[in-house]
Amino acid sequence: MKQFLKVFILSVSHYPERLPFSCAPKEEIVFKGVRNIVVEMDETKQEPLLKGEAFFYNPNSMKMKLKEISVDVLVDGKLSAKVRQDLKLPIPPKSDFSVPLIATLSLKELGLLDTIINLIGGKKYQIQYMGFIRVSVHGVTIKVPVKHKEELRIRI
Repeated sequence: MKQFLKVFILSVSHYPERLPFSCAPKEEIVFKGVRNIVVEMDETKQEPLLKGEAFFYNPNSMKMKLKEISVDVLVDGKLSAKVRQDLKLPIPPKSDFSVPLIATLSLKELGLLDTIINLIGGKKYQIQYMGFIRVSVHGVTIKVPVKHKEELRIRI
């Protein structure tokens, strides 16, 4: 019996995928994109707020929890905002789910006068979202990459 346990422990430690059970999901969560993007003025700070929803699909038969959002927002290739949120949002099995994204845009890098003129005129900007979300399944955390690029007309 001791010999069997030694062989089992050694094989599991070198080949965990051979376990008949596992806490980790079998399939990765799928990032489907960012939609419903709007830019509004934050009345208190007088800065533009970028709001949207990141959409994902959980193909697994187990429920999960969204623990963290860590996404950088780049405008025309320059870092303009960081979304950092700690959450405990339930993710149902075999379903789509969305995560709200809210970021204050810092358009200083683009030049103040040019930015004001472009915002009034409704210039198109290249918006890029890069980072990850972290989900938890039975205490095991997994990073899901977020990488999305689109052109957006920002107008105030």
